Amino acid sequence: MGETALKALAAVLAALVIGLALLWHPELPEKPLQAAASPAGGDFSLASASGPVKLSDFRGRVVIVYFGYTYCPDVCPTALAAIGAGLRLLSGDEAARVAVVFISVDPERDSPERLKDYAGFFHPAIVGVTGNAAELAAIASRYGAFYAKQKVATAGGGYVVDHTADAFVVDPGGRLVGRIAHATAPEGVAAIIRQYLKQP
Repeated sequence: MGETALKALAAVLAALVIGLALLWHPELPEKPLQAAASPAGGDFSLASASGPVKLSDFRGRVVIVYFGYTYCPDVCPTALAAIGAGLRLLSGDEAARVAVVFISVDPERDSPERLKDYAGFFHPAIVGVTGNAAELAAIASRYGAFYAKQKVATAGGGYVVDHTADAFVVDPGGRLVGRIAHATAPEGVAAIIRQYLKQP
């Protein structure tokens, strides 16, 4: 899929998500992490088009971490469109204290440059990163994220990647503190971010 087609598809999906958000507001609150089974989270370093990115680079900000991939047919564009729209509901001061890290779990196809173009379409604050298979598996495990490659019946032997649809919330101190349910409307995304912005 060419860059123009990719941007056109993302634009259509983003418009659909924003339209649904205006008409449909499901009760999908933030998912707090349960203490007994809380994943550890923690710092990581992955490659972006601008060089290495560490979670600790964003210390002092609320960070939304999302695991996905650019060839995702529906879940990732929907989630990123909602997150981007949620960020646009924040004031300038609030938005300056938020970062979004989109971690591709498909390093075979998602180069840092492709991730930059894809993530930036949804919002300029979204940073696309990836790494090698071992790095991604270790980070996903620490965050409680799941992903698995699934072959699809095509002549070219294509595949999709099943993955966790929720986004993860890291507080300004670098602690993994919650999840944002998939299909949360932009207003809900903004409300969850504001909740953590208010914490010391």
